[in-house]
Amino acid sequence: MKRPIIFSIPGYEHLQDALLDRLDADRGDVERRQFADGERYQRLMQTVEGRQVILVGGTQDDTSTLTLYDLACAITKYGARRLQMVLPYFGYSTMERAVHSGEVVTAKARARLLSAIPPASYGNSVFLLDLHSEGIPHYFEDGLTAIHVYAKTILTPVISALGGQNFVLGSTDAGRAKWIESLANDLGVDAAFIIKRRTQDNQTRVTAMNADVVGRTVVIYDDMIRSGGSLISAAATYKAAGAQNQIAVCTHGVFTPGAYQRIVDSGLFDTILATDSHPNAVELQSDGLVLVETADLFAEHLALSFG
Repeated sequence: MKRPIIFSIPGYEHLQDALLDRLDADRGDVERRQFADGERYQRLMQTVEGRQVILVGGTQDDTSTLTLYDLACAITKYGARRLQMVLPYFGYSTMERAVHSGEVVTAKARARLLSAIPPASYGNSVFLLDLHSEGIPHYFEDGLTAIHVYAKTILTPVISALGGQNFVLGSTDAGRAKWIESLANDLGVDAAFIIKRRTQDNQTRVTAMNADVVGRTVVIYDDMIRSGGSLISAAATYKAAGAQNQIAVCTHGVFTPGAYQRIVDSGLFDTILATDSHPNAVELQSDGLVLVETADLFAEHLALSFG
């Protein structure tokens, strides 16, 4: 039986390397160049016929999504036995449902696009990490099996170590209350929730907080940090309520331009931590962001299908 082969799209070479260190697999290389009109050229440099192929990437922007789609289509066209896509970051979860008439449900549209990849003889699957909505895996269809992978097992020991003996797990707002409560129960700590209300001038103000944080460390968890606005607002609230130290933890460190520096400059956090699910977080490691690898988590799931 030929060994599996692992390819990646640009921006996810770090995870490709980490999976190669953990799995009995071969490296897949892709020749890439761009034509004068912007069209992309890609070529698989290894034969994939009859092989189990792992394709690592993310959908952090439309270019990445199409690069992933094009490569996956080529992999199955050239005879891969099984295609497994590792997507640590599925970047369309904000628009996962329509609230107003006429809105495009982008998460569903992108899931349908990936579902249109021709099937390998032993099937296609996609591994998705800490999705913003539990319903997103149901958008994948046509035989593409979607597996929702949870980062709890890699984050809880890190949170415990950072939080110390007397910490509270905090949320940025009540919208993540259920998830925060579940994670707090796993950690055996108190959960803190901030209740906000939107005022007539379209501003938000804190109306309540449910936990005593005086003199304690607050670890603020959110599944995703983008601009950092909600995180900073929550941290300011916890500090005003008497929190001694604060740590920011997220699964997906999107960090839009200037966001990370804005969070650092707020002076509210002792540590900022993210997984390596997004290329932006990987780049910010050199600027002091604490990075947690996801490779062990994905390798565990992938190893079950080897052979």
